[in-house]
Amino acid sequence: MVGKEKVSEAIRNIVQSMMDKVMDKVLITDPFIEEKHHANKPLYAALVPDEIFKSSHFERRFVTPFGTAWEKLAVEAGALYHGYCVKGATIEGTIGNESLRRIQEVLNTLEHRKKGEQRRKPDWDEELAYILAGGGEPIPASVTCDILIKSERTGLSYAFEFKGPLPDSDQTKVSKEKMFKLLAMNNHPVDKAFFALPYNPYGKRENYDWKFPARWFNMKEDSCVLIGEELWDLIGGKGIYRHFISEINKLGVHYKERIYREFLGIEPPEGYDKNKLR
Repeated sequence: MVGKEKVSEAIRNIVQSMMDKVMDKVLITDPFIEEKHHANKPLYAALVPDEIFKSSHFERRFVTPFGTAWEKLAVEAGALYHGYCVKGATIEGTIGNESLRRIQEVLNTLEHRKKGEQRRKPDWDEELAYILAGGGEPIPASVTCDILIKSERTGLSYAFEFKGPLPDSDQTKVSKEKMFKLLAMNNHPVDKAFFALPYNPYGKRENYDWKFPARWFNMKEDSCVLIGEELWDLIGGKGIYRHFISEINKLGVHYKERIYREFLGIEPPEGYDKNKLR
């Protein structure tokens, strides 16, 4: 694993910065104002306690910025471990016209089923081999990936489509198309492409059971799918995921206490620090 102290510092800086901005927003620049809520939604206010909508107010201001926190952590860890890791890299090249046609064919057969037949089940290795065998007249193509690593350790380039642990179907389809195009490019600017989920809310890989991405990937068996620990082992080295989890849980105790006291205006209940990321 890369230097423990450097990783710890990177995690603290990213998560603290994000959480401090959220706290500043909900406490100072965009607080929940009961009078405004009552005026705008009198029916809701008459039926539902203010505390429910106050929590929703916080959630909306937390979810969006935290969606980028995992990518920032990946960039820090990847740069430390592999030497080069960037966010939002655009890869340009050419793809054979028959390979492009086959990409759309594969996606269409996964999305739609013929009358009287079952929908095709995803199989990454089989699909990719079929697409790569297409070839044809080269057509210019450009793909922007969420995370790109050019490893000094392995000499390989890795592209990652980073999504939340419960992605929707449309997001997943777009990611798969981008991954196909990256790997079908002539001269192979990217060696491997992955559909990456930063953690697994179901625990083990074999228990992952969110139905929407399952239309596009075999989430339990496809080699291009990385979830939780296996993803972070590749990005930052063996053991780094456990380190991430440990650091985030430490920070969680601090911020939960602040949210109870400063935002909700109540004392933290007994056991408030027991629910942790695993």
